[in-house]
Amino acid sequence: MALLPRLATAALLLSALAGCGGAGSGADGERLTIAATAVPHAEILEVVKPLLAKDGIDLQVRIFNDYVQPNDQVVQGQIDVNYFQTEPYFDAYNRDRGTDLTTLVGVHIEPFGAYSRRYTSLDAVPEGADVVIPNDPSNNSRALILLHHSGVITLRDPDDALATLRDITANPKNLKFRELDAAMLPRVLDQVDLALINTNYALDAGLDPGKDALAIEGKDSPYVNFLVGRPDKRDDPRVQKLIAALTSEDVRSFIQGKYKDAVIPAF
Repeated sequence: MALLPRLATAALLLSALAGCGGAGSGADGERLTIAATAVPHAEILEVVKPLLAKDGIDLQVRIFNDYVQPNDQVVQGQIDVNYFQTEPYFDAYNRDRGTDLTTLVGVHIEPFGAYSRRYTSLDAVPEGADVVIPNDPSNNSRALILLHHSGVITLRDPDDALATLRDITANPKNLKFRELDAAMLPRVLDQVDLALINTNYALDAGLDPGKDALAIEGKDSPYVNFLVGRPDKRDDPRVQKLIAALTSEDVRSFIQGKYKDAVIPAF
């Protein structure tokens, strides 16, 4: 006689597990999952959520503190889309892993900056200074290109979006470069002479790029942050509504009001 209660319990458990899946219908509407880094991406998505809710879309934001898992999980179909990366990083990911993720829309630019707790200008950075830069190919190059344009080093080709330390042709101050995970850079800022930091991580660490950066990219930076997904998501009606919301005047006003020159709308 205990068999029927057990079957009922099993059915309830399976029903609950089914409700924990990726895409599908949520309690408040049709579910759409998106991977993002915390600042500014997830903050911008909080503005988007109520806009999508009006269209019956339940946007579920999953926050990551690295640059690999958001792409991996979209490739694997565990998350629908992501919003955190620039096109050079995206291109390097696809090339290195043989994947076919695609950009869906450009949303904003985060000018990349150089920071120091010890010095107030790049000229004051001493001979043999300890300098940390991101270790992923795209942001590694971006850091070096910024230092080139700031007159600190010389690169063989400053237009090469994948330049490396091997492409430095002049290093007058004999700077000592170390490559670290991008998310780690704000945490070691007190321990080094100079750190080249992505703006999302700088903002998350309480830095003000407009005031604190010793050098920063201009508004003409080509490093737009994109919404990215698998090719089959391009015509997904939920994603089309997300694109419209991300490029709305509500989002433009939020970005300009909250981040000033640290984050610039790209639409």
